[in-house]
Amino acid sequence: MNFSSIVALFCAMTVLAAIPSISVLAVSTRSAAFGFVHGVFTTLGIVVGDIIFILIAILGLSLIAEKMGNLFFLIKYLGGAYLIWLGIGLCRSKLQDVEAAEVVKSSWLSSFLTGLFITLGDQKATLFYLGFFPAFLDLSRISYFDTAIVIAIAIVSVGGVKLGYALAADRARLLISSKIRKGINIAAGCVTIAVGLFLIIKA
Repeated sequence: MNFSSIVALFCAMTVLAAIPSISVLAVSTRSAAFGFVHGVFTTLGIVVGDIIFILIAILGLSLIAEKMGNLFFLIKYLGGAYLIWLGIGLCRSKLQDVEAAEVVKSSWLSSFLTGLFITLGDQKATLFYLGFFPAFLDLSRISYFDTAIVIAIAIVSVGGVKLGYALAADRARLLISSKIRKGINIAAGCVTIAVGLFLIIKA
């Protein structure tokens, strides 16, 4: 890859990552409900999922991905069920009284898995990357170094954009009262449930 293709790929992936989507919604709601660190771990899950699909696309393993269709469906259903469970827990936790400075507890692992399941639940991402990358590089001649560059671009562009959303959501959370925060966390739980249902029922 030359410098111009690196810059072009970075700009394209940054714009795509900034478009409002389920992953943006997940990062924002986790950060608004639990704080910025949880937005960071949700972002890490999304980035790891993207890296997996990027490697599948670059290594020409689309056939394997197709053969693993049942596994992807299993991941999608498990991920959807997990998100629904998290959402229900979040909604129920906000029915309790909390202090103004208190944040509802949740594990970093649950935030990471939220981002990972949302990404892995969409196996069509492999086909997207297979159609997207040829505009910027020759997949038949790509080297290990080029692959590392693409992964680095994904980490910086996708991760950077999602962290921006997480920071904005966290700042907004800190500026509101505890009563409003209760409502926002319930809304975040409903959104998480909706995302889980979407992963399960979408074609």
